Amino acid sequence: MFLLLFSTVSVLIIYMAIGFILVKTQKASLNHVKTLTGLLVYILGPAMIINSFIKMEFSWDAFAKIGIYFLISLAVQLLFFLLIFICIGRKYADSKYRILSVGSVLGNVGFLGMHVIGSIFPTEPIVLCYSSINVMTMNLIVFTIGTYLITNNKKYISLKSAILNPTTLALFVAIPLFMLNIHFPSAILQPVELLAKMSTPVCMIILGMRLADCSLKALFTRGFVYATCVLKLIAFPVLAYFFVMLIPINDIVLKTTIVVLAMTPSGAIIESLAELHDCQQDFAANVVLLTTILCVLTIPVMSMLLVHV
Repeated sequence: MFLLLFSTVSVLIIYMAIGFILVKTQKASLNHVKTLTGLLVYILGPAMIINSFIKMEFSWDAFAKIGIYFLISLAVQLLFFLLIFICIGRKYADSKYRILSVGSVLGNVGFLGMHVIGSIFPTEPIVLCYSSINVMTMNLIVFTIGTYLITNNKKYISLKSAILNPTTLALFVAIPLFMLNIHFPSAILQPVELLAKMSTPVCMIILGMRLADCSLKALFTRGFVYATCVLKLIAFPVLAYFFVMLIPINDIVLKTTIVVLAMTPSGAIIESLAELHDCQQDFAANVVLLTTILCVLTIPVMSMLLVHV
């Protein structure tokens, strides 16, 4: 398992290096990031989600498992938010601690997580559905608790944004297709699958391009960022592990997926929200980039927990 995940995550870092080199050699500029992000969010991401469901044969058992996964993934994230809140307490007045809270919970469970969990269970298409559902639960938190923590203002909480976003809208399309067991001809399936496969490389290339604009010295020397890294890459997976161990469900695939997706680095949505609301943009960018770099080591090491799931 260690070598499998190390090689899987290392490939993702290679994609990241491509973006970094393109900017450093002036073959691309940061102005291109916005275009690539639009492609990722509005085309490739939805294609990834739809592709994960149309590959599944419908059964009520699978539908029930997906529903259970939704509840567990939401519960694990909310529980960790609560624990951090209890530990930090009044320090939430400092915006750095609010970014720390969001960065410690909300991970790259879609573009990176789907790739990683798919490598562990290549013959279990349901894990791709689990990853898509995890993206949905994360988005529900992002536009409610996440937005509140970043802005420290309840007026920015948007239930509409939590529901009406590309990810959730893609699920509104994908789940009915799954339940109706609709099978498309290869002329349609192949383009959707190709777009879905592009999502992970494009996501990592974007991160690499953003990394090229950062001071590497500052990236690796800001001590407070490492606190977020420890919480996101170590503490959160450990919590997820003990949580699923206590659940009386005999489903290794479901439980493993919960733990593995908890190991993913902080999601880029954190940086986007920080930029949107002018709150600790540099710190948020550092959190996303450093957790992504460090996950090359932490995901394989933390995978040793999976032996006991």
